[in-house]
Amino acid sequence: MLILTFLPGRGALTSVAGRPTWEPTTSGRPTSVGVTQIGPNAAGTSLAAGLLRTARPKQWSKNLLVAAAPVAAGTYDAGTLRGTGAAFVTFSVAASAVYFLNDVIDVRKDRLHPVRRLRPIAAGTVPERLALVCAAVLALAALGLAAAWRPQAAGVIGIYLLVNTLYCLKLKHVVIVELATVASGFLLRAVFGGVMAGLPLSQWFLIVVGAAALFMVAGKRFSELALLGPKATATRPGLEHYSADYLRFVWQASGTVAMTTYCLWAFELPGRQLTVVPLALAFLRYGWHVDRGEAGEPEAVVLRDPWLLGLAAVWIVLFVAGTARG
Repeated sequence: MLILTFLPGRGALTSVAGRPTWEPTTSGRPTSVGVTQIGPNAAGTSLAAGLLRTARPKQWSKNLLVAAAPVAAGTYDAGTLRGTGAAFVTFSVAASAVYFLNDVIDVRKDRLHPVRRLRPIAAGTVPERLALVCAAVLALAALGLAAAWRPQAAGVIGIYLLVNTLYCLKLKHVVIVELATVASGFLLRAVFGGVMAGLPLSQWFLIVVGAAALFMVAGKRFSELALLGPKATATRPGLEHYSADYLRFVWQASGTVAMTTYCLWAFELPGRQLTVVPLALAFLRYGWHVDRGEAGEPEAVVLRDPWLLGLAAVWIVLFVAGTARG
């Protein structure tokens, strides 16, 4: 079965190495008619490969945030490392459950998007009913893993699953609330890592992580709006309530709060002052990507930019060294 998607004035679908590629254009004229194949062999993907892609293993890099609390506390003993590893695995399972549910709910909108139309559920590779079963199994598995490690951790996972289920069903269409909801997912990752490792969480830590999360989410929305223009509201209806100027204000304000709070915290502790430099440069570099409309996938921006990776490495070295001296 084929679905024809008319893509007016925003770009063209081309073929690079046998794969469809979306290329934006600046012309206001209609440029292409996209063709999406719906069926078992869409995108030439097997069912097993489609299930794996829907679980979004590339997105699991976000779950490295579970290590934020142990790193901030400077605690690296064996028990903490085991708890952090268990937290990463558990949250990856929970996040994959949300991805399965989200892709089923958004399947029709995804088929209109130049990139998301190739997702396995939207392309018909993974049946919607099977995806819902996978979502339920993964959610229960995540709750079980968390409870087996620390009962309190199951509560954090339960909150994450509940909030994101509401987001998939309704909250993504509620202006401002959807920004806060997505940002809360990053904050809950950091909180979960602290709970699994048995570490207390300071108010400084929570403010920095929460503000930085909002910085990245607002930057993501700004980039989506810049990339898709008027067509953005067809693929993400919530964007119709935002202007580029408002989103720019949110990511600039939240970035300022995150950086200022981190500076106040770092200068109170011995050996942490130098860590301000690479972190400030990383914020500026990431903001540059946002301003260019390139931060639609934050994890991809970080992993593909050697400057950001280098600054992250320098920050880690300085932070660990400062912790050792302190």
